[in-house]
Amino acid sequence: MITLYGKPLSGHVHRVRLVLSLLKLDYQFEIVSAFTPELRIMNPLAQVPILKDGNLVLTDSNAIMVYLVKQYGADSSYLPDTPSDAAHVQRWLSIAAGELRQGPAAARMVSLFHKAGEPANAIERAHALFAIMDAHLAQQPFLATAFPTLADFACYAYTARAPEGGVDLQPYPNIQSWLKRLEALPNFFPMPWADDLKKG
Repeated sequence: MITLYGKPLSGHVHRVRLVLSLLKLDYQFEIVSAFTPELRIMNPLAQVPILKDGNLVLTDSNAIMVYLVKQYGADSSYLPDTPSDAAHVQRWLSIAAGELRQGPAAARMVSLFHKAGEPANAIERAHALFAIMDAHLAQQPFLATAFPTLADFACYAYTARAPEGGVDLQPYPNIQSWLKRLEALPNFFPMPWADDLKKG
């Protein structure tokens, strides 16, 4: 049985939940409100997500996505085998861990969770990244290839919920179309809005 430890509003956790859903994998979701000694043993960095599959424990959302596709989704196109396509996927995974995290994700963290940081700088970084993404998506339907891959799943949540950090998506029509294409995938798992969870 697969167990995923995480927080519902984490974009890093969402990308793993999205892959689990797209691969139609059953799993148990354990909400982490505080890092217990047991969780710190599983991840000394005290970060989510954490995935446990039998005796295997994995951390880092991008690493977990790669594992899930390699282990359970070999017949999918989410992690292509061709060298050029695989390299393009890796490039966007790096962007997700870098520019996306420092831009829209950081702006959202400051706005929603009152984390330390400079929102103006994060918003500026977000718009710089989104301008590049929008121009790129004018040329092809998905980020890395002509079909959806882990690159798209890694970048989806923090892009889709960028408005929660004060980043307007209206200037980026190609990004908006890309989000809709992803949301139309069979078994797509939606990223919750913070206000919806508060109401619930």
